Amino acid sequence: MGPACQCGAEATKSVLVFTSDPLERDLLLIGEAELILHAASTTLDTDFTARLCVVDDEGCSRNLQEGLVRARYRNGYETPEPLTPGEPVELRIRLGPLGARVQAGWRLRLDIASSDFPLWDRNLNTFGAPGREGASAARVAVQTVFHDAERPSRLVLPSAA
Repeated sequence: MGPACQCGAEATKSVLVFTSDPLERDLLLIGEAELILHAASTTLDTDFTARLCVVDDEGCSRNLQEGLVRARYRNGYETPEPLTPGEPVELRIRLGPLGARVQAGWRLRLDIASSDFPLWDRNLNTFGAPGREGASAARVAVQTVFHDAERPSRLVLPSAA
């Protein structure tokens, strides 16, 4: 937790990284941030994590805020729903409150992954009862993230003038 360099994690093949152009002016971020993600998985359940970072003029990427959605709870915690393998769904990942000034010349970065252990609990991708399956039940999930006109994944930021 807290602002830490993310460059090592971002260099792996397990993280999808989107980086903005350098900001033309300071940007004040105050309020709630959310990622609306259109994605599909090859499994019945999976996690998606999102981390919003700021990249300074030396290229160091530091996290501002992060969040996770367990796909089975995408429509609420009352009735878990399995995914249909290969079928795109809309997922909302609340990143939580922000209070940051991003300097002109710096960049915003969004990291998307399917796990961030040990910060978040492991998901075995099975739709089994959480905490009741052994590690050998785990399934490999292949994830697809969509960002086209039909499935517009997007980051919603709270910007102040």
